[in-house]
Amino acid sequence: MTATASNREALPELPNPIGLDGIEFIEYATLRPQALGQALEKMGFRPVARHRSREVILYRQGSMNLIINAQPDDARVSATAAGHPVISAVAFRVQDARAAQARCLQLGAWEGPSHAQAMELNIPSIHGPGGSRFYFIDRYREFSIFDIDFVLIPTVDPHPPALAGMAYFGLVQYIGVDRSEDWIAFYEHMLGFALIPDEERFGILPRGKLMRSPCRRFLWQLVEPDRRVEFTDAPETLQRIGIGVPDVAQAVQALKARGVSFVEAAHLHPDDRGALTQGLLGSLSFELVHQA
Repeated sequence: MTATASNREALPELPNPIGLDGIEFIEYATLRPQALGQALEKMGFRPVARHRSREVILYRQGSMNLIINAQPDDARVSATAAGHPVISAVAFRVQDARAAQARCLQLGAWEGPSHAQAMELNIPSIHGPGGSRFYFIDRYREFSIFDIDFVLIPTVDPHPPALAGMAYFGLVQYIGVDRSEDWIAFYEHMLGFALIPDEERFGILPRGKLMRSPCRRFLWQLVEPDRRVEFTDAPETLQRIGIGVPDVAQAVQALKARGVSFVEAAHLHPDDRGALTQGLLGSLSFELVHQA
């Protein structure tokens, strides 16, 4: 999935080649949508809309959109282990969705399948790690994809405020052994990400390589397995979401009051830099990171 030298010569490198402008939504696939929904509500998200024809629900708080996909005929849903939630898609806001997809395909990406039905949007996408997808969305300002494919839930505030100032900070991707260079090249040449020096770290889990999006709105962390203690043949996945907060201690206390537990260990515990929630439903966790 990396770009070839000839393709890179054909397409000039630009500071922001696809006009990336942040994250529109992150999608979880699961066979247990109610259990996942309850976990998200503890984190401050609220269900605000349902898809017109599929088993998909939009959760929101502040600027963050999260989608629960429980559609039985979606391969990403049926492939989840024991129904545990997995991050199955990330939708990037871009200047021109079709142009962004075309650029990535020319550089060697694989086109994502479409399941759009009549009167539904066909959102351009490419394959991401594992069975995930990266969507490209250029309708996100006054008029969005949610205005077309979703129906608001009655009596619910469609724009609930963010708990403790939470907003998307980035994503953590688990990759294979010795795969860092491949994935760094992918994000650099496909999407315009830039590698952050190792001495510039964020959060409380400093492993791996960090990359910054060209719009400077979020980070991407690539983590190889520790050969000493981890199963090195584990599949590559989008592992967890990083959430930025202005005050970590305040956010931790607010979430604890809602029933969220945090990892407390000698080498990993909440502090001013960040905190990690205890795993829920077998695979669900969130990392809080200080963001001024």
